[in-house]
Amino acid sequence: MKIAVVGVTGMVGQVMCRVLEERKFPISEFIPVASEKSVGSTVVFNGKNYRVLAMEEAISMAPDIAIFSAGGTTAKEFAPRFVAVGTTVVDNSSAFRMEAEVPLIVPEVNIESLKPEHKIIANPNCSTIQLVVALKPLHDKYGINRLVISTYQSMTGTGVKAVKQYEAELSGGKSDAPAYHYPIFQNCIPHCDIFNDNGYTKEEMKLVNETKKILGDNNLRITATAVRVPVLGGHSENVNIEFKTEYDLQDVRNLLSNTEGLVLMDDIANNVYPMPLLAKDKDEVFVGRLRRDESQGNTLNMWIVADNLRKGAATNAVQIAEYLLKKAWFKNTLQY
Repeated sequence: MKIAVVGVTGMVGQVMCRVLEERKFPISEFIPVASEKSVGSTVVFNGKNYRVLAMEEAISMAPDIAIFSAGGTTAKEFAPRFVAVGTTVVDNSSAFRMEAEVPLIVPEVNIESLKPEHKIIANPNCSTIQLVVALKPLHDKYGINRLVISTYQSMTGTGVKAVKQYEAELSGGKSDAPAYHYPIFQNCIPHCDIFNDNGYTKEEMKLVNETKKILGDNNLRITATAVRVPVLGGHSENVNIEFKTEYDLQDVRNLLSNTEGLVLMDDIANNVYPMPLLAKDKDEVFVGRLRRDESQGNTLNMWIVADNLRKGAATNAVQIAEYLLKKAWFKNTLQY
């Protein structure tokens, strides 16, 4: 298997490499790709040094799979060109997510919708991924009517620029090229991505639209508020779920306990609940603070946490690549 990682020098790209190593993904040829400013530099993968390649050279090598983490504009331009040489692209940007013919995949939720003819596969937004892993078994059992979502998203979701801003502010200085309009150190900023005409940010509307697509239910009523917080470990979400039918709280716990990729941490007597500090560098989605909404019938409150760079990006993309390999949809597939 020839595997390209596009955007290999970025924050998510580096985590993708680490996840590929940890999960022992069988690679016969590793192809690191980045922007022109990084071409010729060196990255280390599985203990070996590799020269970072330009996009054109990588395309000429016709990798079996290209995992993109290079932004929407780059994906729009180059993903089709990789496809033209026989590559299957797993893209981490928002470029293709809402295109009807492109599957938006979370392996624990909707992997069965992936078909051999799909040559561009979209990785959902980080906040959406952890959300739908927790929602899927509950939606299947009780039917979800409405969601009210509040996210508390790590600054790492913005990228290296945001982390550098935080580090500068932490040391008492000021960033020369801040990622945000305001300080992120000791602050919470209710502004993730740009604002749309409806007053919601793009990040908030991703939660609305992507959740409907992944769960296959356009009738879901969803509203969201996304907040950027000075946290390194991952994203947190408070989710208020109105079901179509009455639910049993213990049954909810049982359903979540038996959900692939999810860890239930819900023991308030012993102060056990999910936190970004505990989720950092983990691949699972963590759920806790389960309790009835006493102001409304058939409604549950839930707290969801996951490492946004791993399950929210890199791990989910690699899981998709693993599924492609297991399905033997490549002419020279190795046994995995």
